[in-house]
Amino acid sequence: MASPSPTGNPTEVQMSQLVLPCHTNHRGELSTGQLLKWIDTAACLSAERHAGCPCVTASMDDIYFEHTISVGQVVNIKAKVNRAFNSSMEVGIQVSYEDLCSGKHCSICKAYATFVAQGPSGSKVKLKPLTPQTEEEKIEHSIAAERRRMRLVHKDTLKDLLTRSPRETELETRDGSAAVPAEKTRVESVELVLPPHANHQGNTFGGQIMAWMENVATIAASRLCHAHPTLRAIEMFHFRGPSQVGDRLVLKAIVNNAFKNSMEVGVCAEAYGQEMSVSRRHINSAFMTFVVLDQEGQPRTLPMVAPEPGDGVRRYREASARKKIRLDRKYVVSCKQTEVPLSVPWDQSNKVYLSYNNVSALKTLVAKANWALAREKEKVRMYTLEEDKFLSFRIEMSVRIAAGRAFSLLSDLRRRHEWDSHYASAELVQQVDDDDMIYHVVSQTLSHENKPQDFVILASRRKPCSKGDPYVVAFRSVTLPTHPASTSFTRGETICSGFCIWPESEETSKVAYYNQATPGYLNYVTTNVAGLSSNFCATFEACEKFLLKNKEDLIVRLQDL
Repeated sequence: MASPSPTGNPTEVQMSQLVLPCHTNHRGELSTGQLLKWIDTAACLSAERHAGCPCVTASMDDIYFEHTISVGQVVNIKAKVNRAFNSSMEVGIQVSYEDLCSGKHCSICKAYATFVAQGPSGSKVKLKPLTPQTEEEKIEHSIAAERRRMRLVHKDTLKDLLTRSPRETELETRDGSAAVPAEKTRVESVELVLPPHANHQGNTFGGQIMAWMENVATIAASRLCHAHPTLRAIEMFHFRGPSQVGDRLVLKAIVNNAFKNSMEVGVCAEAYGQEMSVSRRHINSAFMTFVVLDQEGQPRTLPMVAPEPGDGVRRYREASARKKIRLDRKYVVSCKQTEVPLSVPWDQSNKVYLSYNNVSALKTLVAKANWALAREKEKVRMYTLEEDKFLSFRIEMSVRIAAGRAFSLLSDLRRRHEWDSHYASAELVQQVDDDDMIYHVVSQTLSHENKPQDFVILASRRKPCSKGDPYVVAFRSVTLPTHPASTSFTRGETICSGFCIWPESEETSKVAYYNQATPGYLNYVTTNVAGLSSNFCATFEACEKFLLKNKEDLIVRLQDL
């Protein structure tokens, strides 16, 4: 059953389901298809609670299933709206299981779904904004804009990686293993959409479609390995259009590629009405990753797949690219901030996710609630935040400059030496796109080796997504093969720093600088932590003078464009 949350969040829905034999597979484990139906139902109820009208599933981000759930255990699902955009909203879902006999609780997965509000005759509904209350809600609300941005460029990331990879496909070879023709794994099944499969508007539940897709994907995976596979992950996917009661849904699945211990199954859903229409409506496509576990619960080695010529080879190559992207995304995006190494190697396949991590880390720091005022000098205020092994700083002040102009000036690291005495120079080494640049920075500060420090820094810029959002300029260290550590410098690293700029009026902005410092980085950040560091305040006062001095020059340059 689903119920409103007692915590006070008006959009939060809690659902608890006892796993019965009718919900499980032959091993007595909860069917992933059934779990997807429950997830979609809880998320839809949360979305409709905020929208006040019917909502439909538009997309679902990657889902990684950490554990299986056994018969007799309880599935607990929490869903709440993280952020509302114009007519769509992001719903965050947390799934855990509870063992009633032992009292044990364990996380199963975390998911993000996008829902669209629908008015009469399927028209879009403009949603009211959502005001987050707690620190956690503020973090999710802020980062939701980044996740939305990542969804929009997901297809382009795959195309870009395929373009850069060799056109010739080299099939994997394994000793003593014969390749299984992919055609032998092909599955096609049809389902009739009945009223129990649909919502009150007659549209098929997204969770029901996902459950049917999981069923045929499992059959395809079983035909490759001749065993009962376990679903480990579902790739980010989008619903292309609705289906209604009375539709026939044709579900097709095939193993696209088999790696050493996992396989990718591609599955699609198409709809047609009572008359056998020549052109079917494409409802959805998804990619699911399966493993086969041995008696110790470890993944078994899988047979190879021999793709069909033409489309089969294309799917084979795309599966390899998706695996690379999936691993990068899970590594960079899913890790907690304390688990991500300071300098992550940058390349074309992970550029979107490094940019996401860069901006999200800064937005998470901004949303923290326990900032303590450490010093106030005239209009400059400095705050500190002690958390785990990090000491973070926030310095802010109001400046008589439009937020957009301050954003343009502060996002160009090549000009930072004009106001920051720590900077000797900054060279733009790669223009990734309009919003992301990589710089090689040389610092004035000497290391314990009595050498200047240098940094390779990814700078990511974001304009406000909606009213009330700040302009964001985020910095983090990356590694580039073209700029390895040099004996002339001591390579420094920064995990999270940057600017947030809030418009206060047309000509006034609140400019805030954030820096999350590890113990090894503190010498660069400040020379006097215990004394609340006048160094920081002096640097920020120099920043204000730089902004005021250059704002008129910037206006002239913009007018000349």
